[in-house]
Amino acid sequence: MFDDLRDLYQEVIFDHNRNPRNFHVMEDADRKVEGFNPLCGDRLTLYLKMDGDKITDASFQGSGCAISTASVSLMTEIVKGKTEAEAEELFKQFHEMTTGKEEEVNLEAIGKLAVLAGVREYPARVKCATLAWHTLDAALKNEQESISTE
Repeated sequence: MFDDLRDLYQEVIFDHNRNPRNFHVMEDADRKVEGFNPLCGDRLTLYLKMDGDKITDASFQGSGCAISTASVSLMTEIVKGKTEAEAEELFKQFHEMTTGKEEEVNLEAIGKLAVLAGVREYPARVKCATLAWHTLDAALKNEQESISTE
């Protein structure tokens, strides 16, 4: 059973890497932040369209490993329609899931993002998975500088 779940999670990651969702430049973005992971060279630009404190659209451009690409692809899907506060809470939950010692993940709260829970077993890959989220955090705080995982 566990192997079947791991295979399913790997397939979701591979699918988002091969066919990333929301992979385009957003010309009319309200917020744009660049993220960089010098450890493995992942680089992305995150674009957000806002309506007050609500994220109405999200997209990205860039290149990176399968984990990084899948993470930002999933993230752009899940944050659409969320308020800034809801997106910040997702960031906290995702960060805890990928870096924390807590074995229990609230699958209802984290949704599809649970496919990336396994990266916590591979410390070198955690920064790949969290790059998009640190970039989102900067965008939500309306910080314009580039973000680095270092």
